[in-house]
Amino acid sequence: MSWAASGQTHSGPWTLAECIRHAQENNLTLQQTELQVKQREIQLETAKGSRLPMVSGSASENFSFGRGLTADNTYSNTNTTSTGFSLGTSVPVFQGLRISNGIKENELGLKAATADLQKAREDMSVSVAQAYTQILYNMELLDVALNQVGIDSLQLVRLEALLENGKASTSQVAQQKAALGQSRLSATQARNNLNISLLDLSQLLELPDPEGFSIVRPNVPIDGILLGNPEDIYAEAIQNKPAVKAEMFRLDATEFSIKSAKGAFLPSLSASGGIGTNYYTMSAAPSAVFFDQIKNNFSQYLGLSLSVPIFSGFQNRNQVRSAELARTNQRLLLENTKKSLYKEIQQAYYNAVAASEKYRSSVDAQASARESFELVQAKYENGKANITEFNESRDTWLRAESDLVRSRYEYLYSAKLLDFYRGRPLEF
Repeated sequence: MSWAASGQTHSGPWTLAECIRHAQENNLTLQQTELQVKQREIQLETAKGSRLPMVSGSASENFSFGRGLTADNTYSNTNTTSTGFSLGTSVPVFQGLRISNGIKENELGLKAATADLQKAREDMSVSVAQAYTQILYNMELLDVALNQVGIDSLQLVRLEALLENGKASTSQVAQQKAALGQSRLSATQARNNLNISLLDLSQLLELPDPEGFSIVRPNVPIDGILLGNPEDIYAEAIQNKPAVKAEMFRLDATEFSIKSAKGAFLPSLSASGGIGTNYYTMSAAPSAVFFDQIKNNFSQYLGLSLSVPIFSGFQNRNQVRSAELARTNQRLLLENTKKSLYKEIQQAYYNAVAASEKYRSSVDAQASARESFELVQAKYENGKANITEFNESRDTWLRAESDLVRSRYEYLYSAKLLDFYRGRPLEF
């Protein structure tokens, strides 16, 4: 079956790598995070543009009515018009290094936003892997439930044959029918749980419809998995995890924020220049032609403007203090991020150790329960055990099967999560 989602087509079951890649490309939350990176790119471009000249042009038209001063220093009623054109530019020469520091601060802000996007993608990878693992677990549970239905169906057929020969009672057949009904109910619930987990993953992938969606059931060996040392894992994670990198970039950015704030205490110098001309008419006197006036009234100017801060009502001082507090706060955020990462790795490690022990215990328990069920089944078929003993033994074995399935995937996911903290991709 083919899938068409977000302009992409996919055929057949999905692997974990394909699910992660599709989610990273199509998830709406990640797309919002990508917009934040683009916004940071625009802010950086704006900061770099602060170094460039500001150029503006203007045109004006003025009309004057009533008494006015004439060329011979007398007043008379006249109407005048004036038309002006100008083109000017202003260039920042020195702004207390605020432009340079602002550019560096925005560059680090862009790096931090990019690291945030990488972290969001990693978080999405973990969410997809969790949903994928849940599907695998539910698939195994459905197999167990269907196996239980198969066993009960065979026993019902056997008892009905015995009933016809007078070697089984109607109550035994009724009990087995009830057991089969319960097994089928368990299988229905297991199938529903599987469908729900498939729906959850398809929604993470932003697929339009979960109908027909399926995943690959990998054959991953459990034996031989090495968990590693949590201290060594943390040492690797601290170097490559984007969550830590983002906070480090932000900490570096606060240094330039402080320098920018201190730059307000320094003088600022800017250069300006421009050209202009105008055309003038008076109703009481003849005027030169338009182009002659434009040519004759042409003017140019150059200028320097120096601004020296003397007292700003403590605004500059308080901006520096606020920037320094922001740096202290960012240091705390960085340390808290590292601490949280260390805690996550420790928890993942001990969860993996517990899952490993649980898995090994479940292997032994499942083997013992299966052996016990086979013995009881043989006794039951030979008339040496009743149906109650048979069903109890079967239920114990199937519970052991379910526990083994759960512990296996818990162990697999925990081990892969530790590898993920080392910077390795999540793969089954």
